[in-house]
Amino acid sequence: MVDLLRLDQVAVRATMGSTFLLREISGAIAPGEFIGIIGPSGAGKTTLFRLLNRLQDPTAGQIFFQGQPLNRFPVISLRQQIMLVAQESHLLGMTVAQALQYPLQLQGVTAVDRQERVQAWLEPCQISPQWLSRSEVELSGGQRQRVAIARALVAQPSVLLLDEPTAAQDVGAATHLLAMLQGEIRQRGLTVLMSNHQLELVEEFCDRVWYLNQGQLMGDWPAPIVDWSALRQTIIAANATETAEWGL
Repeated sequence: MVDLLRLDQVAVRATMGSTFLLREISGAIAPGEFIGIIGPSGAGKTTLFRLLNRLQDPTAGQIFFQGQPLNRFPVISLRQQIMLVAQESHLLGMTVAQALQYPLQLQGVTAVDRQERVQAWLEPCQISPQWLSRSEVELSGGQRQRVAIARALVAQPSVLLLDEPTAAQDVGAATHLLAMLQGEIRQRGLTVLMSNHQLELVEEFCDRVWYLNQGQLMGDWPAPIVDWSALRQTIIAANATETAEWGL
């Protein structure tokens, strides 16, 4: 079976200077995997997501999607298949209802079908119908995150890239959200890559773990074999070193 995504010696050089944000990252992702991307601040997690969504292109190496080079896909159609939900997501001046329907408008889905598909995601994403007429400023950070994830899911992508999706959620909402995504993975083979500093959630919900540090892929492990206590201490130490280097 062809890997859904494959990275071959991918590197990204910083815009200024000779620093690398990512260094020779290689790895493969199969359909239906739930992968946790973890590491200290500045490890390269967000840069990796930007590459997979083509908000940025690699300086060296190549990324493949469905067996073809990523850069052969038109950007708009690629982003309908590989959808990125940023940690700080915005509704672009729309109401919640308009934002949820927007990806479907781009796909040419009829108004009736748009409403039905949006309605189907309100309860799974814990979005109250009362929010639909609200603007971004009328929502909390956690509510905006859930709307952004629902906006991606209504479009039925192949791959969902989630950058710290539970950062603004309480424990109950975070657990519900990730359990719902697990259900989507089982039901239709959705592939999810999630960066998350909450290692207990990565341990509970992810199949596999990629550990990044200083732009390098330091580990690629099945989640059940990870020594989570040791890994947590490693990340704490790496964060402390980064802080010390910046003189903070």
